[in-house]
Order: sequence, then structure tokens, then C-alpha cells
Amino acid sequence: MAGLYIHIPFCASRCIYCGFYSTTALQQRQRYVDAVCREMEMRRCDDAINTIYIGGGTPSQLTIDQLRQLSLYINKVYGSADREFTIEVNPDDVTVEYAATLSQQGINRVSMGAQTFDDDRLHFIHRRHSAAQVPLAVQRLRDAGIRNISVDLMYGFPNETLADWEHDINTALSLQVEHLSAYCLMVEEDTPLYHMGIEPCDEELERQMYELLIDKLTASGYEHYEISNFAKPGFRSRHNSSYWKDIPYVGLGAAAHSYDGRSRSWNIADIHAYMDAIERGERPYEEETLDEDTHYNDRITVALRTREGLGLTTISEKYRHYCLKEAQQFLSNGLLSHEGDFLKLTRKGLFVSDYIMSSLMYIK
Repeated sequence: MAGLYIHIPFCASRCIYCGFYSTTALQQRQRYVDAVCREMEMRRCDDAINTIYIGGGTPSQLTIDQLRQLSLYINKVYGSADREFTIEVNPDDVTVEYAATLSQQGINRVSMGAQTFDDDRLHFIHRRHSAAQVPLAVQRLRDAGIRNISVDLMYGFPNETLADWEHDINTALSLQVEHLSAYCLMVEEDTPLYHMGIEPCDEELERQMYELLIDKLTASGYEHYEISNFAKPGFRSRHNSSYWKDIPYVGLGAAAHSYDGRSRSWNIADIHAYMDAIERGERPYEEETLDEDTHYNDRITVALRTREGLGLTTISEKYRHYCLKEAQQFLSNGLLSHEGDFLKLTRKGLFVSDYIMSSLMYIK
């Protein structure tokens, strides 16, 4: 089994915090979709495609005809199947017709970037939608038959209070969506937010906001199954879970990454160079073969993000011995727990997860 990721880099406008590869050159959409479809045919694989994820950028900036074209080629190249098929959308792109088209094309899971329900904060980060458009989009998706909806939230805005954040959580919960993802606003280098001189959220306030998030969502029946992700029972993101479980995936489009269990590769992050190469029948990519140490380190940084943690039987005896030895300090102070064959972060450990993971990495 494998996952299929398709990167759609187009955005009507750029959010000030975003560090992902994107472009506002919407006039290139059709040529780009044609190139992605050609790359699909160039990269047929024997593995069954178990999940599909169309991410971005803003995939909902594709036209209805372009979405139909992608869906047609996916079924042509990888076969049609009953599988999780996700697309990311902006709330203001979800018209009645667009929602119906998603359902008609076999898309059964929608991930919506709400971020916040405060219009002033939405304006600050240059989001196009208003807070009122989020529940409207959710209802349109429901009416179209979409029964698996995820909403993204963001916290740690300048001058945001704990009460402000609680209001956003409560509003998201009122939507009764199946999945919620939440991230602290990060000031990444070379983003507009970075050049504005915005200071990161105070660490203590960030901790309180994260604590509040966990408490309210788990009390409402959501499973905290990954550091930033919460799902109602049976609604974990199967596609994202494949990344955390070391399952291979194919990435199509500019800047998309792929992994086959032995190596990882990534397409060039330039739509013009990408399209030119694909039209010549070439794939413009770089590749890295993973040695045992790198593969172990990758497992540490993804598996420990999950509720289940790192399965010690999935790593060799050499790394199992090393990992348990380095983990002793965190086991003794309650930051890690060792349950059966799994090593996992405790709730206390979630707040220093990056430090724990880096400490468990294998350094020669």
C-alpha cells in the first residue's frame, strides 16, 4: 500500500506566515494540471494507492474542470477504489456547486483552513475568508454528502489571550467536524511575518493554550492521536498517519516529496522548471538514499509524534538498545513511558518533544 500526494501550489494571495512553496500565477493552472497528469503516467507504480491527498497552496483554486481532470487521471493511472481521498480548501471557495463537484469526483474528506474565527486576526494574516464563511462552507459540504471534515486552527497570535483562544476552540467544536488540527503561529525565516519583526508567542502562554486545547477537545470526545491532531473515533487522517508509520508515498507536482522505504526524493520547487521538464518527458527531482542511521532518526521524529509512539520491534536491535539507553533519563522523569513494545511521550513530554526526539537520535 502507498499514499499519493499531489501538490497544488496556487494561491489567490499569500498568507504572511506560510513557508510552503506557492505561487499566485493562476494563469498557469491548466498547464500545471496537464503536467501533473503527465507525471502520473510517467510514474506508475505497482503498489496499490490506499490514500490520496491534494494539498497546497490552495487546491480549491483549481476550477471544477481541472478537478475533474485530476480525478479522471488518478482513476486511469492508479485505479478507482474505496479509499480516503482528501482535498484542502479555503472556506470562501466552497460554493454549492464546488462542494457538489468534490463529492461527485470521489473526494470524501475535506481539510479546511479556518485558522481563527476572529476577523481582525484573519485580516492580519492575510486570509481571504471571513469567520462567518467557515460554518457556511461546512454546511455546504454536509449538504453535498461529505461526512469527513477537518478544520485547521491556529493560536499564538500577537495580543491573543487565553479567552480569545477558548472562543476559537468553542466555535470549532460547535461545527461538529470529525477532525481538528491546531498549530501555534510560527515566525519562520523569510516569511512576511518574519520581516515584520513579529515576536513568537510567549512560551508560558503557548503552553497554557496547548493545555486548554487538549483538555477541551478530549473532553468533547476527540482522540489526541498526534501532537497537533485530534479526531473523533474512526476519523484519524489515514493519509497523514502513513507518514508517521513509515509507509511509502508518491508525491506529484512542484516541490512534492516521495518516499519508497529506501530513499526520498523531491521535485524542484519551481512551477516553470517543473512544467518545462515534464513536457520534455523528464522528472526534475533530487534524491537521497537513506542509510540505517538516517532511517532510524526519521522514525524517531515521526513515530514519537503519535499517540502510540515508537514501536521498538520496528527498529533493529542496535538502535533499540541505543534508544532505550538514551531514553532512561526521560523515563525516570516522566517525560516518556515504556508500555509493552512502545516508547511514547507522556502528556508532560509533549511540551519538550523536540528536545526529547533530538536526544534520542543516533549521532556517530
